[in-house]
Parts: sequence; C-alpha cells; structure tokens
Amino acid sequence: MSPPDPADRRHISPWTFREKIARALWGLVQSTLFGCSPRGCYRWRNTLLRLFGAQIDRTARIRPTVTIEIPWNLTLGANSSVGDRAILYCLGPITIGARVTISQLAHLCAGSHDFTQPHMPLLRPPITVEDDVWLAADTFVGPNVTIGRGCVVGARASVFSSLPAGMVCVGNPARPLKKRDGWPSA
Repeated sequence: MSPPDPADRRHISPWTFREKIARALWGLVQSTLFGCSPRGCYRWRNTLLRLFGAQIDRTARIRPTVTIEIPWNLTLGANSSVGDRAILYCLGPITIGARVTISQLAHLCAGSHDFTQPHMPLLRPPITVEDDVWLAADTFVGPNVTIGRGCVVGARASVFSSLPAGMVCVGNPARPLKKRDGWPSA
C-alpha cells in the first residue's frame, strides 16, 4: 500500500475547532432536550434552536423526531411545519418561508462535495423554499435549489434543480406536471 499523497486534503476537516464544539453541543441537546420533548412542545424546541443561532418564527412547528444539522444555518418562517423524521442537513443555509409544510421523512440536503477535484472539497450551497410550498412525504431536495412560491412537490420526488412557482412537481428528477389550481405560475 502506498503512503498517502501529501496533496490529498480529504483528511483535513473543513470545520473549525469552535464549529466542532458547537456541533457536538447541539448533538447532545438534540438527542436529549429537543428529541425527548413531548410532541406539542413546539415553542420549547424553537427556543432551543434559537439558542443555537437558528432564525425560527415563534409560530413554526417542528416535531421532536426531526434531525437538524448545524441549526445556525436554518431559517424557518411563520406558520411553517416540519414533520416527523424529516432531515434538515444545513451544512449551507436552508431558508424556509412562511406557511410551508415539510412532510414526514423529507430530506433537505444543503451540502455536497466537488467530485471534479481529487480531494473532493466540501460544498455548502443554499436551499430556499419559498412561501406556501408543500414538500410531500419522503421528498429529497438537493443543494443549490430554490422551490418557487406555492409549489407542491409530490411524495418521494427528488429535486436536483430549482422548481417554478405555482406548479405541482413530481418524479425523479422532479419536473413540473401541471399548474397548481388557484396559483399563478412564475
């Protein structure tokens, strides 16, 4: 076996010592005070997230089984909800507007690696979910994606590029299927 190439930077963490400590503390809080809280304690979980730098509206509803990585990169608007066992992988910023429903098992992944580089550096592109969106059960949303206002993304859809406002989108990869009744298109 040959020795590692000194130019290979894959073994060097992109996280500062302070970020590592904050992530470890959040992991402890998430697995205890957040995750073990009763279902109806939305304000309690919102407060915990705010203590870790998240921008959470007081009317937002997040289930205790939601997994949130790096909460200081999360913004969640008024009257929005995140369902059971959803994953908000906030390596980069995830911004969720008002009146958004993120159903159970949805996965928003604001992180990837640049596979064109030999050392595959970490990328942290944002995800934006505009107002009045519904991400149905088990939806995957990849990095650098914007979901337009009023969009509905069907169950188990995989979103790898931005979707227009006011559309019903389905599939893998997700594509607009039809105009959402009562919503203007972009």
